[in-house]
Amino acid sequence: MSIAVLTGDLIGSTTLARGDVERAFSALTEAAKAIGGWQGSPTRFSRSRGDGWQLYLARAELALRAALVLRAALAAAGKPAETRIAIASGPGGAEPPEDLNAATGPAFVASGRALDALSGGATMAHASGGALGAAVRLVDHLSRGWTEAQGRALLHMLPPDPPTRAEVGERLGVSRQAVDQALAAAGFPAIEAALGLIEAEG
Repeated sequence: MSIAVLTGDLIGSTTLARGDVERAFSALTEAAKAIGGWQGSPTRFSRSRGDGWQLYLARAELALRAALVLRAALAAAGKPAETRIAIASGPGGAEPPEDLNAATGPAFVASGRALDALSGGATMAHASGGALGAAVRLVDHLSRGWTEAQGRALLHMLPPDPPTRAEVGERLGVSRQAVDQALAAAGFPAIEAALGLIEAEG
């Protein structure tokens, strides 16, 4: 089974207020905990160099879904910051240390290099390139425009086993129609279909 590593950093962190940086990392940390529930084991999430971070996933096929949940978490928090994200997968092995700053392995190296190579306005990439890289580039464009309301709805609907839209409306204190509108505007139907096809390939 392949594992995945997501490496990221906050965009324009030197211009952000310290409170916004901390709010962003709080949102990312909580999202990482939720992602751990998908795979039946805790995720590893570590902050590095003040504005950088890494996330380890035991199931590589969930990597793009996880990246989008991180984006949605920042949007739902009022977008205190935006983040770049680079994804890489590799062969599984021993679980990495709690502090991912001390972790090594092909996926960690490839993910870091992919982040360094981001250019041309792209803020999300997959180290493997090809069709998967193209899909990541498209959802990068879609996810950067998510609003706070869209982010809140997406946080409930992006997990692999989501509640119904009516249940999401009850949790958020809005109508099902409002949930439907937020998801449609966020491009969720197309994203959901794409994630299903990617994850079916393993």
